[in-house]
Amino acid sequence: MRFQKWQGLGNDFVVVNADKYADFDFAGTARKICDRHFGVGADGVVTVRALGGHAFEMRIYNSDGTETEMCGNATRCVGLYIRENKLASGREFQLHTRGGIVKPLILENGRVRVDMGEPRLTRGEIPVAGEPDETALELRFEACGKKFTGTALSMGNPHIVIFVPDINNIELGEWGPQIERHELFPRKANVEFVEVLSPQLVRMRVWERGCGITMACGTGSCAATVAGTLTGRTGRNISVLLDGGELHIEYSEKDNHVYMTGPASEVFEGEISS
Repeated sequence: MRFQKWQGLGNDFVVVNADKYADFDFAGTARKICDRHFGVGADGVVTVRALGGHAFEMRIYNSDGTETEMCGNATRCVGLYIRENKLASGREFQLHTRGGIVKPLILENGRVRVDMGEPRLTRGEIPVAGEPDETALELRFEACGKKFTGTALSMGNPHIVIFVPDINNIELGEWGPQIERHELFPRKANVEFVEVLSPQLVRMRVWERGCGITMACGTGSCAATVAGTLTGRTGRNISVLLDGGELHIEYSEKDNHVYMTGPASEVFEGEISS
């Protein structure tokens, strides 16, 4: 099976044209492919299948073999993958994911701006335990023997955003997996710790559901911007500093959509024997 390895701020993926491998068991072999010692090495496997015109199906399999609904960094990679492999003409594409439709636009400078759609704020949509029509702002809960306050929302996948005074004092490897699996989150959750440096700049570290610690999270950066806006901590246009680099996020007041802009690049291509 031919593949390309892509990365967006160090969040890396094995990208495959699924039209050529219709019978391949991606979910069953994702763990093997993503293994950094015995496989290609990646945070996930992403498949792309043409739906006609500028529309494509994108499916994402985490490094633990589970399938996730959405991945922001992968959408930028896939936008450039489509363009560079000439799977469709133009600069803007429509990606159909389990978490909804997103639209990557290739900019003149090679960066990618993605319309990530509207955030989902009610407990039923995220989902979060409790009354389905209520929001989940400033949730108070306990995990790891500690008390946390966070805002939960969905960007096609569930997130809990926890603002902290000093990002250097978090214990991401210990806290992340326990919060991910907290009883509040029936489908688990991606966990973001965010330090606000100014109304236009935040520093974020992330524990991704199904992957663990990653260098960047696009949907998590979008979630942090929405949470910062709704709780009055940030403006609607901010830069998010991640372990792997910087993303710009706009939470538009005009249409309530979240727009993510950042880089992506191909690392190499190869072939998997089985």
